[in-house]
Amino acid sequence: MPSPEAALRLSWQQNAQRWIEAVRSGAIESRRQVTDQAMLFAILGRQPERALDLGCGEGWLLRALADRGIDATGVDGDAALVEAARKAGSPKVHLASYQQLCDGAVQIGTGYDLICSNFALLHQDIIPLLVAINALLAPGGALVIQTLHPWSEAQGDYQDGWREESFAGVAGKWQPMPWYFRTLASWLNALDMAGFKVVSLQEPQHPQSTAPQSLLLVADRAG
Repeated sequence: MPSPEAALRLSWQQNAQRWIEAVRSGAIESRRQVTDQAMLFAILGRQPERALDLGCGEGWLLRALADRGIDATGVDGDAALVEAARKAGSPKVHLASYQQLCDGAVQIGTGYDLICSNFALLHQDIIPLLVAINALLAPGGALVIQTLHPWSEAQGDYQDGWREESFAGVAGKWQPMPWYFRTLASWLNALDMAGFKVVSLQEPQHPQSTAPQSLLLVADRAG
């Protein structure tokens, strides 16, 4: 029986092409209506010159940042997604596994004004990764994280633990993907332990719904 982390890697390998098509066709309504724009606005609000997209996927955010004059670099753990991002016009995209990023085994650059992660921090123990990327930030640099909102995803079980994403709302045949659910307190504690100070907490909403579509955290390097 593979570990959740191994199953997570495998699911991305199996879902990569479907994910590329879904993102580029606008098939995921919450992204199209709310969360893509929320992430972009949060980044632009910090006015970075250089940014790193952690878990960049097929590269939509890299392209959006480059269109606005930002020097954008990406990194992802799936080779098909990295290749798709490069072919779509983002040459500075690195292939690196979660463990390689934690260990600093792949050179992805330093001195970034901003590092962002858009629905990409899915592992259980994210503190080593947060510590590693903290070291890649320039003085005064910021971290922007968008994730599923803990309260909207709790489903009566509000405690940290592995969950499964079935992609039920998106057309096509998908491989279920394990991901690690964490409470709001768990998110804040992880950032604190990795040397970050949260300076903004946002809850982007759909124009026709009162439920938050995501949790968006902006954090500065502490100290």
